[in-house]
Amino acid sequence: MILDDHDKIVANLPYGDGFKFVDKILELSNDHVIGVYRFRESEYFYKHHFNTKPVTPGVILQECMAQIGLACLGSHLVKERAIKPQFVFTEAHVNFINLVLPNTTVIVSARKEYFKFNKLKVAVQMLDENEQKIAEGFLSGMILKG
Repeated sequence: MILDDHDKIVANLPYGDGFKFVDKILELSNDHVIGVYRFRESEYFYKHHFNTKPVTPGVILQECMAQIGLACLGSHLVKERAIKPQFVFTEAHVNFINLVLPNTTVIVSARKEYFKFNKLKVAVQMLDENEQKIAEGFLSGMILKG
C-alpha cells in the first residue's frame, strides 16, 4: 500500500494509538488544513467522564483540534526541512459551543495566522458531521527539532 502525503503525515504524528485524534486529512495546503476524527464509543475516557451519560472532555476536543490544526499543518510546513518535528502546544483560546457524544465524527478546519521561527498560530473550528459548530478559537504551538 502506497501512502499519499496526507496519510504519511497522519502516520508519522508522534502520538500513540490511544492518543491520536486524527483519522484522515481531507485538505492540506501551506495556509490551511481540514481533517476528521470519529470519537468511537470505545474511547478510554468515556467510561470515566460522566459515566451515566458519556461526553467527550473539552481537553480531548482541544487536543484533536491541535493535532489536526497544529501538528498536521506544522508537519506539512516543515516537510522540506531536514528535521523530524516534535510539537509543543503553547496557547489556546477556544470557545466550546456544543457537546460531542460517543460515535460522533468531527471535522476540524484550521487556517494559518502565522508561521515564523517554528512558531505556528491557527484559527481553528470544529464541526460535527451535521455541520453543527462544536468549538472555535485560536491555537498556538512550537515545532521543535527532533
